[in-house]
Amino acid sequence: MKLFKGVGAAIVTPFGKDGNIDYDVLDAYIEHLISGGVRALFPFGTTGEPATVTAAEYDKALKFIIERVDRRVPVIAGAGSNSTALACEHAENAKRSGADGVLVVTPYYNKCTQKGLIEHYKAVAACGAPVIMYNVPSRTGVNIMPETLAELAGISGIAGIKEASGNIEQVQNTAKVCAESGLPAYCGDDGLTTVAMALGFDGIISVAANPAPAYMSELIALCDKNDYGAARALQFKLSEFIRSLFCEVNPIPVKKAMQLIGFDVGAPRLPLTELGPEHTARLEAAMREVGLI
Repeated sequence: MKLFKGVGAAIVTPFGKDGNIDYDVLDAYIEHLISGGVRALFPFGTTGEPATVTAAEYDKALKFIIERVDRRVPVIAGAGSNSTALACEHAENAKRSGADGVLVVTPYYNKCTQKGLIEHYKAVAACGAPVIMYNVPSRTGVNIMPETLAELAGISGIAGIKEASGNIEQVQNTAKVCAESGLPAYCGDDGLTTVAMALGFDGIISVAANPAPAYMSELIALCDKNDYGAARALQFKLSEFIRSLFCEVNPIPVKKAMQLIGFDVGAPRLPLTELGPEHTARLEAAMREVGLI
């Protein structure tokens, strides 16, 4: 069960000056991503600020995205929670809305055991929407170990893993388990795209694809053609731009990046704040260097 291959965009949630979701911006933003070669959209993952979006906002926006996308690419909705019951509820709601699958982050803060991870994902996968697991221990405090991943890969309804540990050894371990089990693997760190693809990943769920969909699509295409010389050169070219997208916690910098290319996605909701002046200058310089502005 492979929901997509290539570049998936972990999309931001655009807020208007009144603080509500701006649907005009969201509409244009969707077209920007699809025309840039993005093969899947991921609303309300970490980049979409789901912790500060109400249930009513989530439902309305997700239905809007699914309608506007009109099956041109899969829509895979964020459905994570540190409550298994609530994650199941999110997954069921996403399925009812017509999402093609759900992205489910490891339960944060609770710091469950590896057994707890298995039971959590088993329960969410039973809700009926294909599940891409999301491993990002720097933000959750929980890490999916290789032996746990091997067990999870055999659970019906598990459709892949987004690996965002930032640890090359773990990326390699993930690649090995996924190659042996047939589980799709997606890189969750833009800076490790070429490394992950060389190890056999199926694509990336990308923050950088928001302001730079064509660049990230080109990078994946080069890897798919086994042109790793050109892929390496492009990865190096994008390296400072990618680093600048994480100079403050995601999605603070990428929201500023979207503003710089003409999409008024607004500021993040508190407790996240707008990008500081020094970091804004760094981001602008990096985007100019690669021709995005």
